[in-house]
Amino acid sequence: MSTTSPSKTTIATFTPVADIPRRLFGSFVEQLGRSVYGGIYEPTHPTADEYGFRKDVLDLVKELGVTCVRYPGGNIVSNYRWEDGTGPREKRPVRRELAWHQTETNEVGIDDFYHWSKKAGTEIMLAVNMGTRGLQEALDELEYVNGAPGTTIADRRVANGIPEPMNIAMWCIGNEMDGPWQVGHMTPEEYASRVEKVAHAMKLAESGLEMVACGSSSAQMPTFGTWEKTVLTRAYEYLSFVSAHAYYYDHDHDSHKPEGMREFLASSEDMKQFIATVASCADYARKQNHGTKDIAISFDEWGVWYQDVWQKQEAEWKAAETEGLHTEPWPKAPHLLEDVYNASDAVVEGSLMITLLKHCDRVRSASRAQLVNVIAPIMAEENGPAWKQTIYYPFAEVANHARGVAYAPAVDGPTFHTETYGDVQALESVVTWDETTREGLILAVNRDPDAAHEVSIDVSALPGVDAGRFAVTHAEVLHDDDPYHKNTADDPLAVTPQELAVDVDGASVSFALPSIAWSAVRFTA
Repeated sequence: MSTTSPSKTTIATFTPVADIPRRLFGSFVEQLGRSVYGGIYEPTHPTADEYGFRKDVLDLVKELGVTCVRYPGGNIVSNYRWEDGTGPREKRPVRRELAWHQTETNEVGIDDFYHWSKKAGTEIMLAVNMGTRGLQEALDELEYVNGAPGTTIADRRVANGIPEPMNIAMWCIGNEMDGPWQVGHMTPEEYASRVEKVAHAMKLAESGLEMVACGSSSAQMPTFGTWEKTVLTRAYEYLSFVSAHAYYYDHDHDSHKPEGMREFLASSEDMKQFIATVASCADYARKQNHGTKDIAISFDEWGVWYQDVWQKQEAEWKAAETEGLHTEPWPKAPHLLEDVYNASDAVVEGSLMITLLKHCDRVRSASRAQLVNVIAPIMAEENGPAWKQTIYYPFAEVANHARGVAYAPAVDGPTFHTETYGDVQALESVVTWDETTREGLILAVNRDPDAAHEVSIDVSALPGVDAGRFAVTHAEVLHDDDPYHKNTADDPLAVTPQELAVDVDGASVSFALPSIAWSAVRFTA
């Protein structure tokens, strides 16, 4: 794909960002499509465990390195009754789910997801319904999951087979409540009043809770910025986080036009601006309240999502329902949002992860949306195999090996032009370094669609690095000459990371990155 001789980029200067929070490597499971039913849960599958969860999927989740999972939504939470997913499965109600027009059997609920999370080794970030419910239901749910035995609601959990409190610390107060697609959506002032009351009451019950207020559903919302300032200023005292949601895709993926690919490869430029804007709103709220704490960002929905595919499907569905009444049953676990990802998608997601690391002083939690089948790194076929999408690999490498402190490098190298963002750096990079274990990780992405680039990164300036002990322990690159090449059920290993050739000189590594490529180099020193 390269059309010019490689340019050289040399990096030797780094700025420490912050310690790397484990929650940065979170994900998201929603009762949507086949994310749960046919995804993590399939009791008839040959690998199903005693709870009905697929062991093959669970093994891939563990290998992915996910640390914290947001549940149960997402859009569905605004019409969700948490009690439905508790107690004996055969007694649970079956309901219509308004967000995605599907039938919710409630075979999986908080009881079951707690068991799954224990097996997966993940923390739970729980979302409460602010659409059709409110304060009392949130307090009841909190008492059910976290209450000590001896009260009526907590004893219901004990009777359902979970004697110990679930100890869920992080709570989302609704989901995307600014969105007109959301059941019970609100104005900034309405939501600010609601979240202040709910967060205050929940923290009266448990002062150590970490409350997440809904931020704007996207940077394109007409109230973006105003929403954050209004909500965070009103409820500042009770909040630890504000959410951020952003999805990206190649708008010319059907035609393979190069213009769309260029814009897509630069998606992290938008994420950087999004983070900066939300952080400034949080700072505004702190100043208005004469506060001392920073409200952190929970980037609890991010990733590549081909929204045009879903919008076309949704438009067809709505058009079919414009006349007359429709009383036919709603589908159970339909195939929705099952994007199949290509090599360029993986490179962009690798770039987005670099951006999150470079801003982990403000982004203290993140959830890659979603986990299985629905816009996901893991795909699972009914009564069949599970396999890794291309986007699985950058996430797994970072989640399993980024430790210690993140360092943002000063990059002064070649650029390429985009219509939206102007000239942007071809190379994006971040370095993580754990001085205690003496292990580090270099991440670098060549976003240039036209040219290969040579990279030299000298980490000798990092604190405690001993150039005499420096050694590369692993190096890989993800690239395909066809950026649209995909992993599929028939060819699940079509696009995988390959060994990256590196030259070592003291504490400096040099390597060549082809166009549209993601790389990772692990080292000790």
